[in-house]
Amino acid sequence: MNDILEHYTAVTHQIDQAAERAGRAADEITLVAVTKTWPVETLLAAYEVGMRHFGENRAEEMAAKRTAVDDILGPDNGIIWHQIGTLQSRKTNLVADHADMFHALDRLKIAQRLSNRLMQTAHAPLPIFLEVNVSGEASKSGWDMREWEQNETQRDNLRTAAQTILDMPGLSFAGLMTMAPWGVAEAEIRNVFRRTRELGQWLETAVSQPLDYSMGMTDDFEIAIEEGATYIRVGRAIFGSRR
Repeated sequence: MNDILEHYTAVTHQIDQAAERAGRAADEITLVAVTKTWPVETLLAAYEVGMRHFGENRAEEMAAKRTAVDDILGPDNGIIWHQIGTLQSRKTNLVADHADMFHALDRLKIAQRLSNRLMQTAHAPLPIFLEVNVSGEASKSGWDMREWEQNETQRDNLRTAAQTILDMPGLSFAGLMTMAPWGVAEAEIRNVFRRTRELGQWLETAVSQPLDYSMGMTDDFEIAIEEGATYIRVGRAIFGSRR
């Protein structure tokens, strides 16, 4: 727990500094502690030092951890559970039943399945981030936005997706999520985050609502904050290397 507290304190200090450099308030940024592959005991230690937002890549792992944590702390523990990984169709019910936010919607088929399940269970609306790929990397999921500034079709596709989410019962449209390339220069990372934020500013006008931005992980969250991130997904900087 001492190590987690030390690392958490360091990360929150980095958030404060990045927000100050960008002329933003640090409380605009939500830190999602990524606990994938870590046991429930590690999550409980993070809870004890003040973390309340937890992110999981795998739906089945999130569901199991939420159930275990609720059994220990009670269901009114204040934790917000974030599904941050892309989702297979057969696992949509796990996210509908156990997640409080979903950061990685990459196709509308998944949204429809989530909506259907949420209408059956009468859960609160599930906030959805559309995953966008502005770098053009073949390994990245999400809506193809590599040429969105010049490509009207790409813009229309994203606007249609956002409006579809807005119209689906059981869902709410939260904003955009992206990931920067690995092992590239800072300028290229910054460009991905900046272009995602500019895309979001265009989309905010198109759908007439403010948006959030899920951008940045351990190696680049400070850059993401400087470029407008409102949610950052940080694991290794808090918990160490993945098990």
